Amino acid sequence: MSRFLVSVLALAAVALSSAGCITIDAFGGGRRPLDETVVYGKSGPKVLLLDIDGVIGDSNVRGPLGTGGREATTSLVREQLDKAEKSQIAAILLRVNSPGGAVTASDVVYREILRFKQENDIPIVTIMMGVAASGGYYVAMASDHVIAHPTTVTGSIGVIAAGLNLSGLMQRYGVDNQTITAGEFKDAGSPLRPMTAPERAYLQTIVDDMHLRFQEVVVEGRPALDAERVRFLADGRVYTAGQALENGLVDAVGYMPDAIDELKRRIQAPELRVVAYHREREWRANLYSSTAPPPAKAGLAERLGVDRGPGFLYLWWPGGLAP
Repeated sequence: MSRFLVSVLALAAVALSSAGCITIDAFGGGRRPLDETVVYGKSGPKVLLLDIDGVIGDSNVRGPLGTGGREATTSLVREQLDKAEKSQIAAILLRVNSPGGAVTASDVVYREILRFKQENDIPIVTIMMGVAASGGYYVAMASDHVIAHPTTVTGSIGVIAAGLNLSGLMQRYGVDNQTITAGEFKDAGSPLRPMTAPERAYLQTIVDDMHLRFQEVVVEGRPALDAERVRFLADGRVYTAGQALENGLVDAVGYMPDAIDELKRRIQAPELRVVAYHREREWRANLYSSTAPPPAKAGLAERLGVDRGPGFLYLWWPGGLAP
């Protein structure tokens, strides 16, 4: 990039930010602290509305020239829980609208929420919105009561490690694979050549172990289901709200007011206040206000924070299309 272009971009950033039109963070820097807004109720114990929205990842996604973007789910959830530690939170309303995401990021978010619940001895009620699948369902297992919206799609208890074999295309255009390795399985799954049977079997063991981990989390979060029943349900399929209820994957089918009523019952309070934490210019007006969506140009890998290499995913990804 030329010095002239860098200078133009810097000047544009200063001009726009000083005019109050937009927040630019093109060249790095910190984010503003979280603000607190009451989104429901006027009195009673304080409840935190905690959002798990979009693809779950552990890297920030930045928009064009640093505008907009999306924070890593892991760090944002931890920051909100740290703030909640000092705010006398009586319960958490966990709102999930996510197809899942990276395996480790999903597990980190689940563990952070579970840790907070256990250390503070508070109830958590989950309300599932449009999609609460795979890693989204995994995170919901940290709660005490799970309500699916009547039109929710949930489940997808499985693992995916997507890959391509480009060797035929390479051969067509005269491109050779010159990768050098030490170790039989060092480049297992490489898109530059066909996968061998031993390599496929080896990678399958990794995916199977992660699948087993997912099942263990479900067994822990749904004590009415034994391991054998969870294994039967964990074939990767998604379930409608009614099917999830019938199979014991959720506790009820209902709406946001039902989740509020459940929280009132659990903390034994006739009224409560629901608060949301957000950055200075994020709009949070009510229980349905959400964080900004990912940038339009962000690809799946960028959203997952795995753009630097391959990864294993707790993700509902039908047809291979990016959500």
